[in-house]
Amino acid sequence: MPIEQMCTIVEIAKLNEYAYSFTLEVGEMVTKEGLRAGQFLHIQCGEGHLLRRPISVCLCMEDAPHDTARIVFEVRGEGTRWLAQRQVGDKLNVLGPLGNGFQITPEDRLLLVGGGIGVPPLLGQAAYTAKKATAVLGFRSADRAMLVEDYHDYCKEVYLCSDDGSMGRHGFVDAQLRDILEKDKGFTAVLACGPKPMLKNVAKVAAEYGVPCQVSLEERMACGVGACLGCAVQMADGTMKHVCKDGPVFDAKEVDWNV
Repeated sequence: MPIEQMCTIVEIAKLNEYAYSFTLEVGEMVTKEGLRAGQFLHIQCGEGHLLRRPISVCLCMEDAPHDTARIVFEVRGEGTRWLAQRQVGDKLNVLGPLGNGFQITPEDRLLLVGGGIGVPPLLGQAAYTAKKATAVLGFRSADRAMLVEDYHDYCKEVYLCSDDGSMGRHGFVDAQLRDILEKDKGFTAVLACGPKPMLKNVAKVAAEYGVPCQVSLEERMACGVGACLGCAVQMADGTMKHVCKDGPVFDAKEVDWNV
């Protein structure tokens, strides 16, 4: 059950010109409420902003006297600009845990595919499976890259792609994914997070090679708890589901990719 609490910022890192990493003390949100990477926190960003900002959880740690959660965000508007100006020791009004994360076990051999700000939520899955995962990380350009060294710490292999060719392979992540699965189909699952066109292509490639695929969808949110219709998405069976309450993670076969 989500709870609202004031969380202290204990660590801040600027990952690139656009992205920030915050580590928060979150009370017992991990140990008692089950918070895990892939879920999200709804954060109040200043007194003048009515709507909270949903930010995915990157890593979680059970600790004493307070559990910690690491979040990563990009500055994209007034709310996240306000958030980026906070300092260590400041407190944030946080609602969480929210959403449903990836369904995995520590023994799984995962193929993680992240694009842009979709890269952070997958880091916790790499940490959870301890050097068994392979990651494919895509960015617009080298100056947008983030968490690459963290992925090297937690993954068996890391492949980099960039839209402009300034880092790693020139092109999109689905081409790299196809090359990996062509040589090795023995992955437990493909986990993907990023823009919807990327997810559609990743889901298609995974299906071609018969590997189960889970996707974390990105949609604009208002309430974050399923009370409004702001993040509704259409499923393949014609029903509508909420990214905040039913997701953000779905089986790729559930999603209607043609709308």
